Amino acid sequence: MISDARVLQQSSDAAESAAAPSRLSRYARPMLGVLLPLTLALGWELVVWLGWSNGRLVPPPSRIFTTITDLARSGELVRHITATLWRVSLGFAFGVVAGTLLGAISGYWSLARRLLDPTVQALRAIPSLAWVPLFILWLGIFETSKIALIAVGVFFPVYLGVMGAILSVDRKIVEVGRTFRLSGFAMIRRILLPAVLPAYVVSLRVGLGLGWMFVVAAELIGASEGLGYLLLDGQQLGKPAQILAAIVIFAILGKLTDWLIELAAAPFLRWQDAFGQAKGA
Repeated sequence: MISDARVLQQSSDAAESAAAPSRLSRYARPMLGVLLPLTLALGWELVVWLGWSNGRLVPPPSRIFTTITDLARSGELVRHITATLWRVSLGFAFGVVAGTLLGAISGYWSLARRLLDPTVQALRAIPSLAWVPLFILWLGIFETSKIALIAVGVFFPVYLGVMGAILSVDRKIVEVGRTFRLSGFAMIRRILLPAVLPAYVVSLRVGLGLGWMFVVAAELIGASEGLGYLLLDGQQLGKPAQILAAIVIFAILGKLTDWLIELAAAPFLRWQDAFGQAKGA
């Protein structure tokens, strides 16, 4: 009885000692991602502090942080971030809905693909700024044109991701579904959707990244608030610290929203036995 208790105690101690490094590695991995930007920021701060550069055109991180703090204290930062987040959220939602529907139709139905895909691929080659004057004429200079421009940027990667993922589904899996006489809805739910989901999540992340890029062009359309407006205002007034502060905030918001997509998709992708997961990446 005593020996059994000792064995149980030793096994529990071993489990706790094994769990501690795993918890440590789980928290340490995200910190590795900020190691490079922190190193570069500290290096540039040191260069300016030693007098090797005056930091006029490329201000040091301390000056950028001061600019962000001043904007936050005045209330401008919250106003600009809120306006940009609102535009990106709406544009992303519209672009995802349109891209998912048309991508699914083009991928599942060959006739629709022959009709739609050449036109979509031609439109995809149009630069983002080329849409600006057209949307101003059609929709005016207010929020509708800005959201439409962001939606255009989000639409194309989502459309391509969904269509490509459906077309790349293994034919043998589909034949198995047909052998079991699955209905069209059951085929989509039990075979196509799980097979498409990993690529769909990637296309959402790419679309979100393009949405953040397109919002800058969108906020050049007569905007009086937003992070894109901060960029333009910093350029016109010769404030490089304000420009870099807006760029840093764009980077932080973009990473946070990308992480939210990963977090939301994780429960639906637990079935994957992928190489990166096996390595703990």
